[in-house]
Amino acid sequence: MVPPFASVPGAAWRHAAAALLLLALATGTCALLDRHVSLTSQAMLYLVAVVVAAYACDRVTALASAVGAVTAFNFFFVPPRYTLAVENREHLIALAAMLGVALLVSWLSARVRQASTLAAESERRARQLSALAAELLDANSEAEAAAAGERALRDAFERVVLVTLDAFGGLRGEDGLTLPVRQSLRCAIDEGAAIGPGTGRWPGIDAWVVPIGSPGRVVGAVRIEPASAADESGREHAVALASVIAQGLWRLRAAAAEREAHAALERERLQSTLLAAVSHDLRTPLATIVAAASSLQAQGERLGRDERERMLGSIVAQARHLGDITDNALELVRLAAGPHTLRREWQALEEIVGSVVARLRGGPCGARLEAAVEPALPLVRGDAMLLAQLLANLLDNACRHAGDGPVRIEATRRDGGVAVSVSDRGAGLSADDEARLFEPFARGETRRAGEGAGLGLALCKAIAEAHGGRLAFTRRRHGGSRFTLVLPLEAQPADPGAATDVDTAVASSAEARP
Repeated sequence: MVPPFASVPGAAWRHAAAALLLLALATGTCALLDRHVSLTSQAMLYLVAVVVAAYACDRVTALASAVGAVTAFNFFFVPPRYTLAVENREHLIALAAMLGVALLVSWLSARVRQASTLAAESERRARQLSALAAELLDANSEAEAAAAGERALRDAFERVVLVTLDAFGGLRGEDGLTLPVRQSLRCAIDEGAAIGPGTGRWPGIDAWVVPIGSPGRVVGAVRIEPASAADESGREHAVALASVIAQGLWRLRAAAAEREAHAALERERLQSTLLAAVSHDLRTPLATIVAAASSLQAQGERLGRDERERMLGSIVAQARHLGDITDNALELVRLAAGPHTLRREWQALEEIVGSVVARLRGGPCGARLEAAVEPALPLVRGDAMLLAQLLANLLDNACRHAGDGPVRIEATRRDGGVAVSVSDRGAGLSADDEARLFEPFARGETRRAGEGAGLGLALCKAIAEAHGGRLAFTRRRHGGSRFTLVLPLEAQPADPGAATDVDTAVASSAEARP
């Protein structure tokens, strides 16, 4: 960083020329007014030239102009003229006083200008710190925060190298750096203190190396060059910028740790609740299966054919029920445990709806199912198996709560997407049930034993969100419920045959998953 008032090439010559011009103007003016004004007035004109030179030029030129003004005044106007001799003691005292006043004015003007320049520089640095803090507050990643900090440092200093620590203590951004530079950065990080000129550490290097953070919480370091031991304000500004960058990086790391802790807590809560649900909700179907199988094993020959068929049907139904609960639980844990890689392929919703309805036709409520699909629906990108599971859960939920009424599934265009709704004319939900509708393991007040673990709707919502869609519940005007899934539309494939046949997709997905 260039210190205040440092000379730049050509500036000294310009200042000297300006001072000479001011002295020439003062001498010419005094010559014009020589017969009309006193020596005192002429001295005042030279003092004006000194004040202007002190404000417009550097400190050395201002002091030289003060001496030059007294010399010119003595040479041209103080008797005997055109010599540097002084014949009158009073004139000598006047010249001495004039020199003292000129030097004092020059010094005070330089101090005022220096204070003004430092104040402007301090204000600029304060604005830079404020702008950097605001930019770091908007950063969403450590890379964005580090880039913002490096830009701010480059605005303030000539050459900057910024590195941060990764999770293993290595330096990010050290590629291409020489060994001495890497060693200085590592030293500042390990010691947690700035090194370089004016710091008392590594004074021989022409750079400041400032840690980003405080001892024990250092997250990186920045190297700034060239550096001067006399530029204390520049070094303080570098430390302030590093401190602001550290605050931004700490915030991002704390937020990431909080998200990770929250996700871990949510996974632990989900697993604990799942274990509780398994121990409770799987007990009844398992007991039914064991009782029926034991009876068939012990008394199979003595039981009638109808009784054996009833027991076998009960075993099959309860086994399927256990399979549904297990599938829902596994998918819910999979989706809630973190990023889930979906088998996103082009799908035709009419095929998914048709396959789910066809599979449920043979069930208890198959005769009550009604389906309506709008012709020529656009394709959607998604996981065929998960979308089919979502619709099957919604239909199964509606069938169990619709009594003897119809259950209707419809697929239409809506709001720039494709909507699939499942509606019934059941008793509906209470206000408490509606508030907890999509929570895992939430069950309605009217739930009967063996109806499920309360995972179906929670899984439906998780699948919808994983596809970038939304699942909503509404009450029907004349009684009943409606669940609506809205999936977003993407640019359609050029080849309509790109849509994957749903039966093939479901089968391949099932084989690929444990």
